[in-house]
Amino acid sequence: MLRMPHLIAAAMLMTPAMVSAQMQQGPIPMVPASGPVLNFTVEASVESAPDMATINTGVQTRSMSAKDAMAQNATAMDKVIAALLKGGVARQDIQTSGINLSPQYDYSNRTDGQPPRFVGYEASNQLTVKVRKLDKAGELVDAMVTAGATNINGPAFGITDPAKLLDEARLKAVKTAQERANLYAQATGFRSAKLVSVSEGGGYAPPMPIMAMRMEAAAAPDTKIEPGRISTSISLSVQYMLER
Repeated sequence: MLRMPHLIAAAMLMTPAMVSAQMQQGPIPMVPASGPVLNFTVEASVESAPDMATINTGVQTRSMSAKDAMAQNATAMDKVIAALLKGGVARQDIQTSGINLSPQYDYSNRTDGQPPRFVGYEASNQLTVKVRKLDKAGELVDAMVTAGATNINGPAFGITDPAKLLDEARLKAVKTAQERANLYAQATGFRSAKLVSVSEGGGYAPPMPIMAMRMEAAAAPDTKIEPGRISTSISLSVQYMLER
């Protein structure tokens, strides 16, 4: 889109490193434009092998007594946590993500206006576990279920420190933006396109989990988990001034 605003961000030629620094510092002061202005958004991503995974697990127990349901749940969860620690997961990578206790009712036999039948209390305790040894992820899933876990969700693969990959994606995005701006300039009869504004929107986001299951009994041994590759992405909104 070509337009002639009264004010645009200060025209300046920046290296990719300067662009990254400027995006961290804030907006550039506004100055009058002297040529048509081109605005567009560019995205760039870098693929890499993940180095960690997040797995959610939990235990559900039932009893006619709320106290008993919670006590049974605590005993079962202790076994799951012990299995994780034994499997090499650091305690700081095990986090409680939810505890719930609720009454349960049977609605299947409601006739003649009869109320639902109380069938006991259900207690649940959920954990979020960070797995840093991906070659052991499948073994950990099996160990959790063997120890008494009734719920497994995940894994969601990620990067422990995506900073370098984000910078690589930034450089790629800046290069793509300049090439695209030059193309627009040549196609519309201008000599060059000068970068005058850049802002960063979005960035690295862990991918959605690729596996989700509810375990009601011991799982088969040797669960296989393939980490594959994930993308680290950056989106830039850029503004160029076309020059003759």
